[in-house]
Amino acid sequence: MNGSGKALLKMLLLSMLVAGLLLVTVVLPAEYDVDPLGTGSLLGLTGLSRTGPAALTEQAIPLRQDRVAFELSPFESVEYKYRLEAGAAMNFTWRATGEVVFDFHAEPVGAGEGYAESFEQGRGSADKGTYVAPFPGIHGWFWENRGTGTVTVMLDTAGFYETATEFRDNDRGERLPPLIGELD
Repeated sequence: MNGSGKALLKMLLLSMLVAGLLLVTVVLPAEYDVDPLGTGSLLGLTGLSRTGPAALTEQAIPLRQDRVAFELSPFESVEYKYRLEAGAAMNFTWRATGEVVFDFHAEPVGAGEGYAESFEQGRGSADKGTYVAPFPGIHGWFWENRGTGTVTVMLDTAGFYETATEFRDNDRGERLPPLIGELD
């Protein structure tokens, strides 16, 4: 092999080495979420190939609305939860005539008794937004009046839930939608 052939072979081998290095350090972590050397994680490339949530999702059950009010005496509490499947959305607005302690949480299907995952906690007299259930289960609010006067909490929702359940002092009252009604 003459001098130019050796140089060409060297360049070919060097090119293959660089391509292999780029494949392992950049392409595999970014495109396939495979990171054998850990460089994709360091460079922020892992997970780029994962798809995000779909913009549109078809729901198996009808859209429902619910409107409910709770009167809470001092230091009285109530929980109100909806049965949602994973990916089901619910729009909500709640307001109270005074400050309440609140906790929006969910209990996954099959979780041990007493297990709940909290998403928002605080004190306030109103909140609104959209919630998308990350797992199937019951999802909703706990409100407690820590004041000295009676407080009324009013809740309006619209979403793809199956049932609504009120929990008060170890008493459970289930309501089956169409609570206010189904929206066609």
